[in-house]
Amino acid sequence: MLSISGKPRSKLCDGQTRRNFLKIGGLALGGLSLPQLLQAEEASPVTRGKNLSHKAIIMIYLSGGPSHQDMYDLKMSAPLEIRGSFQPIATNVPGIDICEHMPRLATMMDKFAIIRSLYGGPDQHASDMCLSGYPIGTKGRQDDHPSLGSAVSRLQGPVDPAVPPFVGLTIKTGHTPYSNPGLPGFIGMAHAPFQPDGEGMQNMRLNGVTLDQLRNRGELLTSLDAFRRQVDTQPAFRATDVLTQKAFGVLASSKLVEALDMDKEDPALRDRYGRGSAAPAFGEDAGPHWMDQFLMARRLVEAGVRCVTLSFGSWDRHGQNFERLPTQLAQLDQGITALVEDLHQRGLQDDVSVVAWGEFGRTPRINKDGGRDHWPQASCALLAGGGMRMGQVIGSTNRLGEVPQDRPLHYQDVFATLYRQLGIDANTATIPDNNGRPQYLLDRREPIRELI
Repeated sequence: MLSISGKPRSKLCDGQTRRNFLKIGGLALGGLSLPQLLQAEEASPVTRGKNLSHKAIIMIYLSGGPSHQDMYDLKMSAPLEIRGSFQPIATNVPGIDICEHMPRLATMMDKFAIIRSLYGGPDQHASDMCLSGYPIGTKGRQDDHPSLGSAVSRLQGPVDPAVPPFVGLTIKTGHTPYSNPGLPGFIGMAHAPFQPDGEGMQNMRLNGVTLDQLRNRGELLTSLDAFRRQVDTQPAFRATDVLTQKAFGVLASSKLVEALDMDKEDPALRDRYGRGSAAPAFGEDAGPHWMDQFLMARRLVEAGVRCVTLSFGSWDRHGQNFERLPTQLAQLDQGITALVEDLHQRGLQDDVSVVAWGEFGRTPRINKDGGRDHWPQASCALLAGGGMRMGQVIGSTNRLGEVPQDRPLHYQDVFATLYRQLGIDANTATIPDNNGRPQYLLDRREPIRELI
């Protein structure tokens, strides 16, 4: 924990007699916990309603593996033990039906695309495939390949020196492969995501310093100047890594409070997204039902972040599938449609790509506990924005939802498309590995023609 202390003062804004101080806490992967947020709020009014100066992507990991046949690929002609109890509803695109528990998405289907024939994810409970296109392999996590966010950081760099190009909002989980925000692999920690976690966010608010106090730039700078004089002679501070010093420098710009003050958002817009909680969904070891992440992701890409990753929900439904999915689907429905609607209203639909998916699908046959088990043979994906062609379904599975039937698409086919929309040609772009040998971003490098 790093404490910033100024001279003793008789009174502060709250009338208490104590030192004026600010603590920077919650060290996370890649640096301090919140340097990536410091300019988000201030940057938003500048870009509101305008095209971004960069292309960005928001990657939503549905931890545990969602059931395709209970979301976008209902099999109403299959036996009851296959189709379950959910009913399809029509969308605003003729011929496309989805689950009844996603009514908002049904009214906005023209702004989304569904892939029903996704395959390629092994039976691994991990976000690796969804964030990099590679599973856990012989070389470790993501088989030592960089995640999309890390590759973009390496190839395109930051848009703004004070804003990291890659941010991971994924919460910590007991099963650590769920909370991978996208690892840098062989390209190294310089391109790891900045991760603001719940504890880090609280540390930025605690320790007796209120938002009103921090708004006083003079008070803050006086304290920071005193701190700088105090530590300039301390070897320990001079030895801190470059990222930590950079984060401290951004703090000194006094834009922290504007970024953290989510209450400055229109309350009606926040209600449209929903608030949710950072706690794991249903008390299980998985992602949260935290709709604030969707809003924060939008704020971050407006501020200059190129890739934001987050996790949502608990989809490993070996039991209670039809009891818990109605709640979870409704919350995903609210969060993701609010995000895409917001992007359209701000004119960002061509600049920001959105993808939501999990590591595999679920068994066609419902088990004795009323759930569905792991099924790597077939899965699904939901996409939006990025200038891609929306209002369509790509591919299909067979009558029981067992395997892709028409237009099978691998996870890496989707990645090739996302890279393209970011301005990166996966057919030519390479990154040198630790031995200096150029490595392609993907093994499969052809974008999905229906989307581009």
